[in-house]
Amino acid sequence: MINNKEFKHVQTAHCENGAATSLLRYHGLEFMTEPLAFGMGSGIFYLHIPFLTISNGPAITYRSMPGWIFSRTCKSLGVSVVRKKFGNNQKAAQDFLDKKLLDGDPVGCQVGVFNLPYFPPEYRFHFNAHNLIVYGKENGHYLVSDPVMETVTTLSEADMLKVRFAKGPLAPNGHVYYPENVHPVSTEVIAKGIIKGIKRSTRDMLQLPGGGAAGIAYTSRQIRKWRDKLGPRKAGLYLAQIVRMQEEIGTGGGGFRFLYAAFLEQAYNYIPNDQLLTVSEDFTKAGDLWRESAVQMGRIYKGRINNEQKDFEVCADILLQISAIEKDAFMKLKKMKL
Repeated sequence: MINNKEFKHVQTAHCENGAATSLLRYHGLEFMTEPLAFGMGSGIFYLHIPFLTISNGPAITYRSMPGWIFSRTCKSLGVSVVRKKFGNNQKAAQDFLDKKLLDGDPVGCQVGVFNLPYFPPEYRFHFNAHNLIVYGKENGHYLVSDPVMETVTTLSEADMLKVRFAKGPLAPNGHVYYPENVHPVSTEVIAKGIIKGIKRSTRDMLQLPGGGAAGIAYTSRQIRKWRDKLGPRKAGLYLAQIVRMQEEIGTGGGGFRFLYAAFLEQAYNYIPNDQLLTVSEDFTKAGDLWRESAVQMGRIYKGRINNEQKDFEVCADILLQISAIEKDAFMKLKKMKL
């Protein structure tokens, strides 16, 4: 068990945001929230990779690379991050984890979702970039704070090794991480971290070739072609893949836009610029439209509407509207005096 200090579980919308928030709060940075971690870590993103498919569907991501949110947030605050991977050495991985817990240090772990026994069966799929926190050990079971769960849970030693050494893309290889040398942070440092996060996200969403707002418009153009090019059934499966990437894997499009809106609202507490609140409203609108697009795509895939070209055009039009809103919002942030 962890001694001297009680670990406090924090439920969040997204696992890496939650791990960052809980670990930093445990080490005394009580101001940290999920929206701040997401915004300072420049988690908002969009990329459609045309030459890559995942599960026989388009490769789309709504967030930055796994691990970047935590690393960027910590760097902005002057906090060091320690990361360790163990290849196939499961004994070394377990010994290291047990030693950290014996020392009273909770750690973040990258794991595979498919074999997490406390996940409902319908949410278990082969995704190896899930994050949870291990904060203690009792009677051969690890005490687990999974940020997306309402309460804490446990994993047996065997289950912990299984999820820490899941196979496939993004295999975790026993990956553990934790902050080090955490010290009090001034409001000035927080404000600088917020500005840095905004500028990085603005660059990614406006200038990344094939990504950002332009990438959303690219996806819109592809959707208009899919029914004729792929046939109604496969085109419907492609839409289902977009929804899956948006709503099931890492919170996705709508949820991340709502998180970014909340981040800008909280940023106002450190940088009192009214434009932050105005742009926050833009991202709420974008989030609503992402959710609307998911409903429309789901209706096509499930056959609740006729699966005609005009139905695909509705999906494409919504994404084009999202692209325009997000481009305009980031242009406002780019021009803002922060």
